[in-house]
Amino acid sequence: MSMTNVVKATPKALQDAGDIIRKGGLVAFPTETVYGLGADALNPQAVARIFEVKNRPRFDPLIVHIADFLEVERLCHSPNEKAEKLIERFWPGPLTITLLKSKVVPDIVTAGLSTVAIRMPAHPVALNLIKKAEVPIAAPSANPFGYLSPTTAEHVKEQIGEKVDMILDGGKCPIGVESTVIDLTEAEPILLRPGGLSLEEIEAVIGKIKLSTIDSSKPRSPGQLPRHYSPRTPIKILKEVGFDMVQGKQVGLLAFTYPKKKLPYKAVEVLSSHGDLREAAANFFTQLHRLDAAGLDIIYAEPVPEVGLGRAIMDRLRRASGDL
Repeated sequence: MSMTNVVKATPKALQDAGDIIRKGGLVAFPTETVYGLGADALNPQAVARIFEVKNRPRFDPLIVHIADFLEVERLCHSPNEKAEKLIERFWPGPLTITLLKSKVVPDIVTAGLSTVAIRMPAHPVALNLIKKAEVPIAAPSANPFGYLSPTTAEHVKEQIGEKVDMILDGGKCPIGVESTVIDLTEAEPILLRPGGLSLEEIEAVIGKIKLSTIDSSKPRSPGQLPRHYSPRTPIKILKEVGFDMVQGKQVGLLAFTYPKKKLPYKAVEVLSSHGDLREAAANFFTQLHRLDAAGLDIIYAEPVPEVGLGRAIMDRLRRASGDL
């Protein structure tokens, strides 16, 4: 397949992309969080191609993306009151909820689980693609499994471009980290994955949410495996700064704000010049991609405050470094 399959998300391209999805093909597309690798969620053979292209383990479930609120009742058993409140407040947006699935959802999508993860993205290209395809779209991030998530069409092209039928270019993803995933099948909601919607905002609507203690070898949501979101370059979370870190090495720094201590780093990428966590999240994967391409021996990453979107950033850093 040609490496020139990146197209601007024009009305014609969206129609063509919808046709590809409907015929069982794969389309990479932008959402407000990261770029997704989409297939018809109701076509098991099409969904199987997602796992093949990503080299993704079959026990890791996918998120189903919808553009019509009525799809919730078709894909899930009747949502409870908490689900209805979250849907009304935060959809379209970077929130995924898990509910008991209906029989129409193939087992390959849910990794054999009785639950399905579902969300309505806020990005106009994603919503229009789903409408043109006329089917719900199963879509993990459009990258090789376990590697850095893509936030631009160029990231997708570099990583899996020759393996997909089309890459819709809708610019840089504005939020920059994956959706927050909340399990609503228990009496008390459970945070399965921190993401682009803060825990504080969700708790303000439905009350206290438990943190997941689920065995990561049997994930109930994407992003729960202990090693994930990793660059090819080794990465460590910075605990203290010293000259011994950089002596004799090609070292990069992922800084939260401009570093106070000047060290001879080969490359420095700053997440937010003024310490804004939303800006930091939006830049997180983009800056890591740059550092990963800089020919470094190691990347050090400054920790960020674990409030708001900082919780999602630190989750990604711990999984990228294996420091869970």
